[in-house]
Amino acid sequence: MKITKLSLRLRIFFAMIFLVLLASILIALVAAYQYSEETQDYHEQRLERKEKNIKRHLDFVIRETTFEVIPEKLPLIFKDEIYKIADIHGLKVNLYDLEGSLLISSKASLPLDDVESCIQAEILNNLSNTSGHKFVDIREEKGENFRSSYTYITDQKYKPLAILNLPYLENDDFLSRELNEFFERLGYTYLLMLITAIALAYFLSKYITKTLKTISDKMNQTRLEKRNEKIEIKSTTQEISTLVKSYNSMIDQIEESAVKLAKSEREQAWREMAKQVAHEIKNPLTPMRLTVQSFQRKFDPKDPEIISKLDEYSKTLIQQIDTMSSIAGAFSNFAKMPAQQNEMLNVVKIVDLALDIFNEDYIHFEAEKEEIIAKFDRTQLIRVLTNLVKNGIQAIPDEKTPKIIVSVSEKDEHVVLAISDNGIGISEENKIKVFEPKFTTKSSGMGLGLAMVKNIVETYKGTITFVTQKNIGTTFTVRFPKE
Repeated sequence: MKITKLSLRLRIFFAMIFLVLLASILIALVAAYQYSEETQDYHEQRLERKEKNIKRHLDFVIRETTFEVIPEKLPLIFKDEIYKIADIHGLKVNLYDLEGSLLISSKASLPLDDVESCIQAEILNNLSNTSGHKFVDIREEKGENFRSSYTYITDQKYKPLAILNLPYLENDDFLSRELNEFFERLGYTYLLMLITAIALAYFLSKYITKTLKTISDKMNQTRLEKRNEKIEIKSTTQEISTLVKSYNSMIDQIEESAVKLAKSEREQAWREMAKQVAHEIKNPLTPMRLTVQSFQRKFDPKDPEIISKLDEYSKTLIQQIDTMSSIAGAFSNFAKMPAQQNEMLNVVKIVDLALDIFNEDYIHFEAEKEEIIAKFDRTQLIRVLTNLVKNGIQAIPDEKTPKIIVSVSEKDEHVVLAISDNGIGISEENKIKVFEPKFTTKSSGMGLGLAMVKNIVETYKGTITFVTQKNIGTTFTVRFPKE
């Protein structure tokens, strides 16, 4: 999963957890490093203290001895004392002459190989060339760290007598236990911190993104065709407040633009409708004018066929007037829908009665059950049905045996009304224009029937769809809630 695809809330949550884990790891690393440094300091200082105390003890033995204090007599001077010194201070003690040869060692009882009989030349050079005449050799053997300090012991006149060597094993068992205990406590602390951080990150990220989610939901619900609500948040951050103000300002602009657009669309629609009405009215006016002019030119009171000619002229005029009246009626029905008179109807019965006005015997009615109750306006339901049936009748060519099937059923608390015909179907280029107010493929009429049906159905929060096949037929399906 890519980080860029994560929500802001998850990003904040994971970022906080990551920071806590990173801080925990860094603290653990610093603690381990600090432990290592302190361990080195501890061993260094401990060896220095041991060396200081052993030298004081050796100086005391030299002051109290009855032997002559010279390098050759040192084995006799410390013959018994060196073991006591080693035992008292808990450290092995080796004495070398100034040339680096072993004089005496507290490890005398061990095999000779366990004690270096000579000091390396490099160590002797470092010891003699340093200002403090002191050298510490650090090495690792068999996984264990060793320190070995070298320094001079002097007589009372500070003349070097021998080289004191103190081998020291860095025993970290105690410190390791302390470190393990420390890390164990630190682990429990980090675990508690992590659980607390997860809880805080969850609630904090939820709090931070709560307002953003509100804004996001509002934006998703924003529509140009409806009234949008503004966001009202009392307490929030300055950044979120600025975003909310910008959104509310955008809503005001959308409302203003929607009003202007609706007004423009209405004006454009009425202009188009006026053009269509004018065009449709002109069609019957032309034959009416020609008929009147012909009658005026040929009128002869003495003509024996004047009565029949007058009757023919009158029929022509009446036919064209009826056409104009039909156009005016269609326009009126579309422009001004009657008020809804909602009532609980048996849709099956209303559809059956509405089909009685059609005399065609090829119209067949099918119902899933005898009674399907729904809330609808009786007149508008009949108008929907008759318009769809007329549309089906007009779609069937003369050379075909016509067949129209009307069916009523119910599904998922909805009434489903289907009207199928075996007409010529609807072409691909005309499918998107079917419900446009002025669209028609017929030679007469204004094409307002299907537009009016769609308007009525959508008023009742329903839908109208169709499926069609060329030269096979079309099925219109109306679906609206029962209540």
